[in-house]
Amino acid sequence: MSDEKTKRVIRFFDTTLRDGEQSPGCSMNLKDKLLVASHLESLRVDVIEAGFAASSPGDFASVQAIARLVKGPAVASLCRALPADIDASWNAIKDAQRPRIHTFLATSPIHMQYKLRLTTDQVFEQAVAMVAYARNLCGDVQFSLEDASRSDPAFMYRVIEGVIRAGATVVNIPDTVGYAIPHQFGALIRGIRQSVPNIDRAVIAVHCHNDLGLAVANSLAAVAEGAGQVEATINGIGERAGNAALEEVVMALQTRADLFQVTHGIDTTKIYAASKCVQTVTGSRVQANKAIVGENAFAHEAGIHQHGVMMNATTYEIMTPESIGIPRNKLVLGKHSGRHAFEQRLQELGFHFDADHIKRLFADFKALADRKKVVSDADIEALARGLETQVEERVTLDRFVVNSGNTITSTASVRLILDGKAVEHVAVGSGPIDAAFKAVNAILGLELKLEAFTLSAVTDDADAQGETNVKVRHGARVYHGNGLSTDIIEGSLRAYLAAINVVLSENVQ
Repeated sequence: MSDEKTKRVIRFFDTTLRDGEQSPGCSMNLKDKLLVASHLESLRVDVIEAGFAASSPGDFASVQAIARLVKGPAVASLCRALPADIDASWNAIKDAQRPRIHTFLATSPIHMQYKLRLTTDQVFEQAVAMVAYARNLCGDVQFSLEDASRSDPAFMYRVIEGVIRAGATVVNIPDTVGYAIPHQFGALIRGIRQSVPNIDRAVIAVHCHNDLGLAVANSLAAVAEGAGQVEATINGIGERAGNAALEEVVMALQTRADLFQVTHGIDTTKIYAASKCVQTVTGSRVQANKAIVGENAFAHEAGIHQHGVMMNATTYEIMTPESIGIPRNKLVLGKHSGRHAFEQRLQELGFHFDADHIKRLFADFKALADRKKVVSDADIEALARGLETQVEERVTLDRFVVNSGNTITSTASVRLILDGKAVEHVAVGSGPIDAAFKAVNAILGLELKLEAFTLSAVTDDADAQGETNVKVRHGARVYHGNGLSTDIIEGSLRAYLAAINVVLSENVQ
């Protein structure tokens, strides 16, 4: 095996906050985005694509806030190859320690004919001119050839050579619609390296979509052929079927270092925390059998597998849970546990709060301990993530009473504290939760449509906390909220109110 110092370094460009957020139902508010950005910084990604600054004032503000917050990774903003878009991106990221302008233009025949309505010469001239324009503002410019996997290779070589000559430091080859097959995509990268004379002056990046389930495979094929940057998202979220999952690409390169002979700067022990954070703020859970971060990724039920793992974990585990930061679940806490032990466990689980937040969490922990005999790591983690994502609460739950059965109409009486005042209402519904939600709507005078409702147990105990996630539509936007409780209806109300508080915080009532 080659020495670590001689291995190629693969950079990771995370686009969770841009492409990932475009996934239906995955929109994030500013606090959510800053929280995700802090996890990406801890993960030590090389570049954070913070958003599309020109798309809206809200996106501009969030990109700017992230650029000012992040200290380690470069911060990029996506923009079309247009002067106004490039100006917006630069103004949003110019305060970053390491700003990057990421501009793009389509190069496939179908996009040029039907979307851009431009000839190949016009696309070439615009691409080169806009990269030069961006380079006059920023020393780090990335250019993407949209729909590259369906583009004519000879035309691609011409565009790549031209944008590098104009100052592009990174050239990105996207499989925009997830059309490529691994051996084909690898050959595409190999052809670029062999046919573009100045390719040594730029990093080749790849951005693969998962429409055929091949985003990770295509990314790895590209790395094997010399790509130096992989664009990906946490949990693989993104447009349509999503993007390459960052955690899968990273752990494939690390686990099969013998094959790829590359290295990277990712702190893999932060993968689990980043995955959980993204699941919480987007409300999009990963399936149980999801590679690396799924609930069953390190579970062994078959007797022969269990026996093998007990004898030697490597019989059925090619990586350890600890390598991606999964908590050890060893320390048992209960209602007699002190604050010092609780605070120490928070730190071991990767959470760092100020004194006021720890005080609030400890109170929540004590309340939970009164309901449960044993509080697990998963319980503490769920409490902490709920606090991390909490917005300012204009409305809180005071009390509720439900009456339900299979022979009566369900009713719910709910009392809320709204801007410091108690307000109560009774409503009927098709079930106790429906009735409770209708009572909340009546109190607040909101027209909300429940679009998704999921309930999962935090642990497998009989007295487990239920973690409820809801998505509600208000006008054109979808908001999500999480709620925790050992009582299903209480947890559902807390989740519903968490989403409503986001609605109220954005003044869209």
